[in-house]
Amino acid sequence: MLIALTLILAGQAAAPSRQSPSPAPRDTVTVAVLTHDVERNDRVTAGDFAPEDRPRAQVQGALSAHDADGLEAARRLVAGSVVRRGDLVAARLVRRGENVTITLASGALSITSAGRALSDGGAGQPVRVVALATNRTLDGVVDGEGRVRVTAR
Repeated sequence: MLIALTLILAGQAAAPSRQSPSPAPRDTVTVAVLTHDVERNDRVTAGDFAPEDRPRAQVQGALSAHDADGLEAARRLVAGSVVRRGDLVAARLVRRGENVTITLASGALSITSAGRALSDGGAGQPVRVVALATNRTLDGVVDGEGRVRVTAR
């Protein structure tokens, strides 16, 4: 039979008892990471991401796959990386130098013409375009993919 004794010497405190350590807070969290490389100006979709456990310190400011869906890469992003807000920008529906359809609407009248974008723009953003038929520069608003709406003055 084995008996355990604790000896306390005068002027000394007892040694702390050994207990099993309490479970540490979870060091990792599940976060969305890219499954493949994404080039600058490419749009990302929710399907470009997969869940992965990462250390909590590495995922500060990470976007979910849902929040990133439909945005464009502001720079080249590599597979396995956590995507943050600064890595993505709003999708540009009109790009400088590309052909666009210009629509001039005034009441029930609507006129369309071919044009070329002089600046980039996302949905609802102002852009400058050149009407190819008249070579006039116009100010408009991005109305969709490759479409610019100009209002009559």
